Amino acid sequence: MQNSHSPGNDFLLKVTEIIEENISNDQFGVSELAHETGMSRSNLLRKIKKLTKLSVSQFIRQVRLTNAMELLKQNSFTVSEVSYKVGFGSTSYFIKCFRDNYGYPPGEVGKRDYTEEGPGKTARWPKTAVIVIPAVSVLLLAVVLYFIFNKPEPPEQPELEKSIAVLPFKNDSNDSTNIYFINGLMESLLNDLQKIEDLRVISRTSVEKYRNTSKGIQEIASELNVSYFVEGSGQKIGDQILLNIQLIEARTDRHLWADQYAREATDIFDLQKEISKRIIDEIEVFITPEEEELIKKIPTNNLVAYDYFLQGLEQFYQGDREGLIEAIPLFKKAIAHDVMFATAYANTAISYFFLDELQPEKEFTDSINTYADKAMLIDPQLQYSLIAKGAYYIHNEEYEVALPYMEKALENYPNSALAINILSDFYKRYMPDPEKYLEYALKGIGLDIASHDSINASYIYMHLSNAFIQFGFIQEAEEYITTSLSYNPENLYSEQIRAYLLYARHKDLKMTEEVLLQAYYRDTTRLDLIQEMGKLYYSMKDYEHALPFYRKLYSIRKKMKVDYYPGENAKIGMVFAKMGLKEESDHLFQEFKIYAENDNSAYKNLSLCVYYSWVGDRQRAIDNLRIFSENDRFNYWITLFLENDPLLEEISDHPEFHKILQVIDLKFWKDHEKIKKSLKEKKLLK
Repeated sequence: MQNSHSPGNDFLLKVTEIIEENISNDQFGVSELAHETGMSRSNLLRKIKKLTKLSVSQFIRQVRLTNAMELLKQNSFTVSEVSYKVGFGSTSYFIKCFRDNYGYPPGEVGKRDYTEEGPGKTARWPKTAVIVIPAVSVLLLAVVLYFIFNKPEPPEQPELEKSIAVLPFKNDSNDSTNIYFINGLMESLLNDLQKIEDLRVISRTSVEKYRNTSKGIQEIASELNVSYFVEGSGQKIGDQILLNIQLIEARTDRHLWADQYAREATDIFDLQKEISKRIIDEIEVFITPEEEELIKKIPTNNLVAYDYFLQGLEQFYQGDREGLIEAIPLFKKAIAHDVMFATAYANTAISYFFLDELQPEKEFTDSINTYADKAMLIDPQLQYSLIAKGAYYIHNEEYEVALPYMEKALENYPNSALAINILSDFYKRYMPDPEKYLEYALKGIGLDIASHDSINASYIYMHLSNAFIQFGFIQEAEEYITTSLSYNPENLYSEQIRAYLLYARHKDLKMTEEVLLQAYYRDTTRLDLIQEMGKLYYSMKDYEHALPFYRKLYSIRKKMKVDYYPGENAKIGMVFAKMGLKEESDHLFQEFKIYAENDNSAYKNLSLCVYYSWVGDRQRAIDNLRIFSENDRFNYWITLFLENDPLLEEISDHPEFHKILQVIDLKFWKDHEKIKKSLKEKKLLK
């Protein structure tokens, strides 16, 4: 038996005494216990876990329940009185926890015999180990610890990922106009939780689809891939707020905490902070002092302004142009009641940005800038201020200036789906960077994918697959392209990627041909599919089959007087030459040379290598290939197709050719491993 006077047991006794001193305080949780013990939250979490295999929240709850049992045995208090004496804010929740712990409700305590010790009988112990009874002697503490440390160890459960979804709060009032206020409470809770880097928080737009769902917790958890849920309902009656909140562990559908609140509307911000803190303590999230300070901030001291702001937010989240148009005057009314309301200024700017985003002529440039500047002046650390200013620079096509604002917003609010989605789009459309796009897109689907319809979701997963394969992640690319097609089987772009993933996996162009042909025959007018079919047959050196596709593309380009796919001109030119169309071929190669010489991308020297190989200048071709190999990053398709590219046959027997390809290959896989490590460290890759 372990020594009951060991340092570990002495620590448990000390901690239990502190809990007992504060046992009637239902707000006494992890943070308060850490403060009283003079320890950091993280050190307290680790030490309690090591000594008891319990979380700190479970430990505190166990002490409360142990004291509850002692009080109930005295038969002097009602169940309701006991629940409040031991720090449970809700009697119904106390009854549930007591039953889960002891196997029967607290009302049966006086009706049972707890010392059935005799021949063939053993004492009835709770389901979970009793840690400490504060008022007992050290000897009894030793006996209790004996049962803790000598009972069979249950199978160790994997530690839950810290991820949470706040489901849409229900309006308990018959007055439907109150819904914006209840949703505002939900939004505020989300906003606090989003500031914590140690916690993955699903966006409001993703959980909105579950407002009227009949799905159970475990089914929703599977769809959103989360560990915890917050459910809430409430109403506003005059100046009073009534709110019911519960925290649920998704894996077991077990209620970890529940409480009821009745507060004055003037206490709304204190109520929001109180609930946030309770949830943070219950799931034992690590928070930094900086995050704690951000959580303590309130948006405004003016409740009228806040009410208008919540009404505007309700319109903003409608997700359409009409909603934005309705939201802006409500945000402006909030500003009229509080000229220092940074969040209202910022949301006005963001609303104008989205109104202008897809319009051919920009109408609101000055408004975006004005409201963003006012938000930044009042609170330059607020995520919405930073996003608003970054959005202005994107709107103004000053992309490099926009980037630091978006990155700072995400630094301050690590779960901001708005910042993540803008950054993902930024690295796809404005400053293409496949690695950064991949990182932000992966974060985005972890927070916000459920908010998209099936068509948009299909394209998001398609772009992810394409980004993965560029870095050689074949398995991940296949998984995401399968998901893309499950959302939208008609996505022909995804079919193209799937076709080439087959080649990456099996190195068999005939399999690729079969899939591409199926896609092509579903829409023979698609220029991208026409070009891909020509390129496929070119790669197979089947120039006869490549010709009709390339001729069709060549004809359309001439007719429309546009140069689609100028980088393909060398391939088209070679096919034309092989099929006797010398004049067209010469013209295409001259255009290709001009294109290569003016190319500012990393592929310039590879294009020049192709040109000089075609005209028979072997040394200049090799020299340009060597320069190309000095780049730090290569596309996977380059490494896959370069060695057997028909246009490089002229230099394929050059002594330097395979040495240079080996350098390219080694660099590519080294880069692959670096990206793999980075994604794993960020928990974006298994």
